[in-house]
Amino acid sequence: MAWFNRQKSGVEDGGEGEKKVRTEGLWLKCEKCGQIIWKKALDENLQVCPKCEHHFRIDARVRLATLFDNGEFEEFDPNLVSTNPLNFVDSKTYDERLHAMQEATQLSDALISASGKLAGRPVNICAMELKFIGGSMGAVVGEMITRAVERSLDSKTPLIIVSASGGARMMEGVVSLMQLAKISAALARLDKANVPYISVLTDPTTGGVTASFAMLGDLNIAEPGALIGFAGPRVIEQTIRQKLPAGFQRSEFLLAHGMLDAVVHRKEMKPYIARALDFMAA
Repeated sequence: MAWFNRQKSGVEDGGEGEKKVRTEGLWLKCEKCGQIIWKKALDENLQVCPKCEHHFRIDARVRLATLFDNGEFEEFDPNLVSTNPLNFVDSKTYDERLHAMQEATQLSDALISASGKLAGRPVNICAMELKFIGGSMGAVVGEMITRAVERSLDSKTPLIIVSASGGARMMEGVVSLMQLAKISAALARLDKANVPYISVLTDPTTGGVTASFAMLGDLNIAEPGALIGFAGPRVIEQTIRQKLPAGFQRSEFLLAHGMLDAVVHRKEMKPYIARALDFMAA
């Protein structure tokens, strides 16, 4: 019991009365500037480095909590799971990989679809989970987003999709690729009905997600420094045999070249979206 109490308090007995304070996991190093950051301070700053403003990646549930009022929302389609249409096998079977990811993330697939209020306005928000097979888009992600679009159509409620993905899921082959057309067709119906759709691109947003719904918003906004593109920079350089400019495929570069409408700090994301919806819904 004495050992347990010492561990819980964060103090270990080093022998002969020596005390050692456990600091593992209490501090993080910024990937960009190298600053050592107290984890609690980082949490309080929405996972943004207080020195250089580098935006750390956050998971889907945290993302939804930052956007919905009081962090409250109703989740939809949490039990949709892939049927493994190709019986895919690489270093392990696709079924094994899915099960491992479901255990690790407590999600059925790489997206959470939810509804609630943002600054008092009812909205539907889909947030992708990068930790689930790289946030890849398969049949389940496509179906969940399409259902969210249909709910927005039925209730005339604005839709927000927060992308964080490596692209289409190779384990589902052409089935995953068909989701690009499926979601795009649903969003076309949303556009025809004059229901606002805002796309939020975070680090990273690549592949088939960029080639479909991530770039189809009435308003396309991104977090600072987010990697956004179809193919990776190295693949492009090898294809065109030219050196790419500094910052290529980062959100600031895309904004300067007309691919985005705005780059918005994470702290300002919710009020920015609220103001945009006030304008668009009016």
